[in-house]
Amino acid sequence: MKLSRREFVALAAAASMAKAAPSQAPQPFAPEMDSLAKYKAPDWFRDAKLGIWNCWGPESQPEMGDWYARHMYEQGHPSYEQHLKTYGHPSKVGYKDLIPLWRGENWQPERLMKLYKQAGAKYFTAIAQHHDNFDCWDSKYHPWNSVKMGAKRDVIGEWGKIARANGMRFGVSEHLGASWNWFGVSHRSDTKGPLAGVPYDGANPEWASLYHTGDKDSEWGSWYKGAPIDFQQEWLRRITDLVDQHKPDLLYSDGSLPFGAYGRQMLAHYYNSSAARHGGVVDAVYFCKNNPLDGGEYRDGICVRDIERGIADGILPEPYQTDTCIGDWYYKKDFNYKTPTTVVQMLLDIVSKNGCLLLSVPLRGDGTLDSKEEAILTALGEWMQRNGHAVYGTRPWRKFGEGGSGPSAANFNEDKLKYTAEDIRFMTKGPDLYAFALAWPASGKLLIKSLQSTHVKSVHLVDGGEKLAFKQEAEGLSVQLPAQQRGEHAFGLRITGVL
Repeated sequence: MKLSRREFVALAAAASMAKAAPSQAPQPFAPEMDSLAKYKAPDWFRDAKLGIWNCWGPESQPEMGDWYARHMYEQGHPSYEQHLKTYGHPSKVGYKDLIPLWRGENWQPERLMKLYKQAGAKYFTAIAQHHDNFDCWDSKYHPWNSVKMGAKRDVIGEWGKIARANGMRFGVSEHLGASWNWFGVSHRSDTKGPLAGVPYDGANPEWASLYHTGDKDSEWGSWYKGAPIDFQQEWLRRITDLVDQHKPDLLYSDGSLPFGAYGRQMLAHYYNSSAARHGGVVDAVYFCKNNPLDGGEYRDGICVRDIERGIADGILPEPYQTDTCIGDWYYKKDFNYKTPTTVVQMLLDIVSKNGCLLLSVPLRGDGTLDSKEEAILTALGEWMQRNGHAVYGTRPWRKFGEGGSGPSAANFNEDKLKYTAEDIRFMTKGPDLYAFALAWPASGKLLIKSLQSTHVKSVHLVDGGEKLAFKQEAEGLSVQLPAQQRGEHAFGLRITGVL
């Protein structure tokens, strides 16, 4: 790819700002799309299948769910009304005043990580900063960070150390790129009522380092569009600092790759620094989204594609990730969570299509899970303990399964998912084919139509290993199940002789 003069100048400035230490190690990747597209996801990620994500920071404190830092400045929104009632008017008490209230006084990351590991997660991801422009690590380039304010702890540093001590890969998510437009509401004012026209606290230049220099007319839907060059450069400095300090195994951007040459510079540095630590082989994973509307860049091959709250409609040629949450992204009181059955069904659907599931389980402001969340993690762990050996390390078969394929491969389609006993998902490992039924059939028999003319040697339950009787019928492979349902949520068969 040939760089324009503007991109060349931006790239030169980016390299200078990144201040990366000189290295004699080979640099396999250049900050160009053709070079970045040579990336291949490491096998450890393809084997992992399940990760846990924590969205936890100052926005967790009100326990009003996702996007509080924006919604509190939108007159009429429930978060605005709650903020007015609990804290005061946003012209006087703004988001900056909530940060000191987020202390994480009951946060026990060691205990939490054990719960995530017991739930079957092979990797853990923590939010490094949301669109609220607050860094949850000892940021070199931003004073609004968790070491200086709020919890006064290096949250990312602690998460990473504990995750790795538990044998899990460690990831971080960055949501900074969209912050310029997303946070513009903090510069507005009420449009009606006794304080109509009185600017919110974001308009005060004293707080510009948190609320940016401001554009009250900016719209979050424009995502990266219109962000000034100095903010793009700030993004590069801060995300490069995050990468260099914490060396994450996984890095997630909430959108496509931000900011042209600046984004490519960051990504090349991330891949090259991983290769330098691993004998010239990239051992890291970068996620971004195929979103042609957000003003960023995307090309198959430069990253692992992330599908937010969505399911692919077939086997994707390269590994991908679905990220979803059991409830809202940030903790919200009295939220109706996904059931363990839904989580297991989604996991199997995703894995059958060459994907991994990143499941967010949000913490309360004080750093704890509620009892319902812990019960979901326990149930998931119990199922993975009995069935995980047929999930981890698998690869897709020649088809993903039978029954409904799910909605089209797009973000935010999970609400259309409805699984029945006719939905079967396939995956392979070594000489074995695994077939998971997403519900127990009332007939006590499972008919696998895809094995209509295949010579099958044996069939065993995944959970417990019991050998099952079967018949090769004209319609497919008919398997006689035990009289009593084995386990919950979904059940699997290990079938030999097919591969």
